[in-house]
Amino acid sequence: ASPFSRRVEMAFKLKGIPYDYVEEILEHKSPLLLALNPIHKKVPVLVHNGKTILESQVILEYIDETWKQNPILPQDPYERSKARFLGKLVDEQIITAGFVSMARADEKGREALAEQTRELIMDLEKELVGKDFFGGKSVGFLDLVAGSMIPFCLARVW
Repeated sequence: ASPFSRRVEMAFKLKGIPYDYVEEILEHKSPLLLALNPIHKKVPVLVHNGKTILESQVILEYIDETWKQNPILPQDPYERSKARFLGKLVDEQIITAGFVSMARADEKGREALAEQTRELIMDLEKELVGKDFFGGKSVGFLDLVAGSMIPFCLARVW
């Protein structure tokens, strides 16, 4: 299953929201997926009240704004913006470096990207100092974003 979809599943479970899960075989994209996400042609896709929401972090924010119980984004605007920034860091830098390092043919380039990934993860871990979770006392937005991806990334670069 897609780690990006896993984030969305975890958010629904944290909030106690029932949902229907449709498994996609990503090598053979279904007509439904292509119709719902014709631009990116990828999961996750959330359909709520007949409207389609795309991209896992956008979906997480939508879930949090739609179902108020058990908030996943911080209430404080500064902390909320920080969680969003770090979520982008996970997706746009840590995961990208991890995936690119796997695809590199040359050992030197692969190891340099793997090292960059490790350093970014260690920087992210500093946000956990003195906290139970990135979200503080409870699982939050960044826990869902990083928690779904970091183990996947580490398994491939360390």
